[in-house]
Amino acid sequence: MTWIDLSSNVAVVTGGGAGIGRGIALGLAAVGAEVVVLDRDEAGSDVAAEIRGNGGRAEFFVCDVTCDDSVAWAAEQIKARGSQAGILVNNAGTMLPGGLDAVSMTDWDRILSLNLTGYLRCARVFGEPMLERGAGAIVHVASISASFPQGYSGAYSVSKAGVVMLSRQLALEWGPRGVRSNVVSPGMIRTPMTDEIYRAPSVHEARRALVPARRIGQPADIADAVVFLASERASYITGEEMVVDGGFTRTIMGVIPRPGFE
Repeated sequence: MTWIDLSSNVAVVTGGGAGIGRGIALGLAAVGAEVVVLDRDEAGSDVAAEIRGNGGRAEFFVCDVTCDDSVAWAAEQIKARGSQAGILVNNAGTMLPGGLDAVSMTDWDRILSLNLTGYLRCARVFGEPMLERGAGAIVHVASISASFPQGYSGAYSVSKAGVVMLSRQLALEWGPRGVRSNVVSPGMIRTPMTDEIYRAPSVHEARRALVPARRIGQPADIADAVVFLASERASYITGEEMVVDGGFTRTIMGVIPRPGFE
């Protein structure tokens, strides 16, 4: 018996064209889900093709989650194929640098629109058939920056903190209607977006040494958590945040000098 089987589910993954989103799409496909990859970048078509090449089921649609019409169009494409989303993974997001005394309000609004408001927009559109059926699961990708402010990153930490509370409120309001909502918060994950950082001399080793698990995370680590929360194995879990960081955020007491307690 397969511990997790999502073969009867259609799973929508936003920002599924690369990095963590690609990992999530592949992870969901590996347990049988029909995956709908959404991304502003045509690279999402390569992910869908990769899934099909591995014997899975996948479609790709260009979608800008900051645009009502674009999200509605993507939902219509799914419906036109006789399908309805049973799982939504809100993952699309980005970061722009800047201290709070200097970040432009245009950049501030841009990040909140993508990283936070886009999550609600997709939850409402793709969650509608879930609410009608009285069943569904939404998993939002946030960050450890939701709880630990990441300086000089503009609205990023604020947006991710908002995602955590958005998920809790959805869990409260939609739980009685059969829809669960949870968060996965990644720690340090090596992706194409962060790869340049890790290529800098000694950075990879310095970061790895900070993590109790003694390695930097991969997209598959996040995918495993998402797959679990999206499945019926997590049917009594809602409104929760699962931190996937190799124990990094549990190390704060370890940086305090304590003679005799080494």
